[in-house]
Amino acid sequence: MVVLATAACSVVARQRVQDPPASVAGGSRSPSVATAERRRRGEGVPADVYAADRPGRLSPVVRGFPSRIYVPNSKSGTVDVIDPATRRIVDHFATGRLPQHVVPSWDLRRLWVTNDGSNSLTPIDPATGGHGHPVPVADPYNLYFTPDGRYAIVVAERLRRLDFRDPHTMRLRHSLPVPCKGVDHLDFTADGRFLLASCEFSAELVKVDVHRERVVGVVHLQPGGMPQDVKLAPDGRLFYVADMMAGGVHLVDAADLRVIGFLPTGAGAHGLYVSRDSRYLYVSNRGEGSVSVVSFATRKVVDTWRLPGGGSPDMGGVSADGHVLWLAGRYDAEVYAIDTRTGALQDRIAVGQGPHGLCVYPQPGRYSLGHTGVFR
Repeated sequence: MVVLATAACSVVARQRVQDPPASVAGGSRSPSVATAERRRRGEGVPADVYAADRPGRLSPVVRGFPSRIYVPNSKSGTVDVIDPATRRIVDHFATGRLPQHVVPSWDLRRLWVTNDGSNSLTPIDPATGGHGHPVPVADPYNLYFTPDGRYAIVVAERLRRLDFRDPHTMRLRHSLPVPCKGVDHLDFTADGRFLLASCEFSAELVKVDVHRERVVGVVHLQPGGMPQDVKLAPDGRLFYVADMMAGGVHLVDAADLRVIGFLPTGAGAHGLYVSRDSRYLYVSNRGEGSVSVVSFATRKVVDTWRLPGGGSPDMGGVSADGHVLWLAGRYDAEVYAIDTRTGALQDRIAVGQGPHGLCVYPQPGRYSLGHTGVFR
């Protein structure tokens, strides 16, 4: 696929964002070596990895931040900022070329816009809305953070590698080539020892030992597949992997990297989002304008929400109270607000061209693993 980015319009200058201090959510010190070692051994792993993401459990770091929806418009080279209370755009500014995702930092203090076409990251201060000068980074299609906060991982899709970087300065520490094409999304095991990354252009999944920064396994899916978003189940036993061409999600055993099943959802299955009570997985089916609701308990689709008049629901996130699922309409220059209690479409909001990985912020959680907001 070829995406063309148009020139971004100019906007008034914003205040420069300062580098955040090297601290964890709540202002405490970074995890000790002993804590990191316990995580690597799997000790102290909660029964529900999303237990800290319940409604109202905002970190002290983010409690004063205004609630906003940050929408990167890939083709327009801009970000639109929506006030979810009024459903109106309250800010609009240029970034670099081909902004793909808006990503919360591990310590929750800043957001990063991944400008894939300009090889840069634009920092945003979510407290003030100010954005700073772009930071040079090679091929930042996507961005994640290791669970211990030690590294940022830039997913360099075009370059076929995962770049381990300093989470604050983004200085490169180590590049890890991956033996696949189109690496783009990933998630971590419950103990943080491994990550599973999807490779959409070669129908493969890659397992990486995070501590050793080494590829330790590859899963070959059915030829013609296009794996997309990856999400760990609340109990940590399975990874769910959306497959855009197969029209559903693969179920992958997190321990032995074995595909144990496939669940059809809808055409163009793309984004995966966990409900605030950890009972359901929302699957955005971009090709048919629907969202499938999957029960983690039964591993079955229990409901399907269809957008009236169609649409192209892509990436997004769940509101802090859990009542609204916000998704970008990738091919329709709009954003959808969907009521998670009824499945009804609440609103369509016009934005720039090619809206992609929108970020709902702030959200509950102790720290961010990146992407459009994966919190634990």
